[in-house]
Amino acid sequence: MAKIRRRVHQVLSVARPGDIASHVFDATLVALIILNVVAISLETVSSIAAGRDRYFRAFEAFSVLAFSIEYVLRVWAAVEEPRFSRPLLGRLKFMATPMAIVDLLAVAPFYIPALLPVDLRVIRSLRLLRIVRLLKLGRYSRAMQTIGRVLQAKHQELLMTAFVVLILLLIGSAGVYHAEHEEQPEAFSSIPATLWWGITTLSTVGYGDVVPITPIGKLIGAMVALLGIGMFALPAGILGSAFIDEMRRQRQEVKKCPHCGMEL
Repeated sequence: MAKIRRRVHQVLSVARPGDIASHVFDATLVALIILNVVAISLETVSSIAAGRDRYFRAFEAFSVLAFSIEYVLRVWAAVEEPRFSRPLLGRLKFMATPMAIVDLLAVAPFYIPALLPVDLRVIRSLRLLRIVRLLKLGRYSRAMQTIGRVLQAKHQELLMTAFVVLILLLIGSAGVYHAEHEEQPEAFSSIPATLWWGITTLSTVGYGDVVPITPIGKLIGAMVALLGIGMFALPAGILGSAFIDEMRRQRQEVKKCPHCGMEL
């Protein structure tokens, strides 16, 4: 049984050179994920979905069965990795990993309505979670893995930038509320309502549906707009430098033989 489990883990992992079964599994799963995204999109086109509900339901049932079997096998074979080696705690630890959570969310919308008495509106909302299946491609996309490593490496800087933006948003919205509330009580009825204006101004989108008309309000709005350009440029600079560092690291990474581990 341990030998079978080890082989299942090898097949489920990203294919190594020469492992035909693993390559076939990866290609099949990627194709199924892409077809699911296409099906989810086509279901929203009334002219295509009309009269074809049974085909969409059959494909959904097949996909859920395939993804469910994949999830169960991944949990079962997770103990083959040293960090998940403990039979029970190791599997629970694996189930808490980001990709395992994505795998679970990919099939959850199918099972939740059947197991729990939920409102039909909730069921329709849960169906939107099926688009999470697209994230399963993260296992096989080098680009998505690179993005994940970049975000993980710079998460503290990004959180700090987001905190500064939030402070600026609250201060700007509060200032404009006090400057404009008497002149435009409907548009600037409260500070939470004014946050909509703050977001569109800080992001330099400026829909124009809510604009200040008092001199002080215009001054604050101009300052927020100008500061927003700089604030939103910070994450771009942080991510840009991180991408350059990551690409340099990948180019300098020593290649090793997948079988013996020796440097090539």
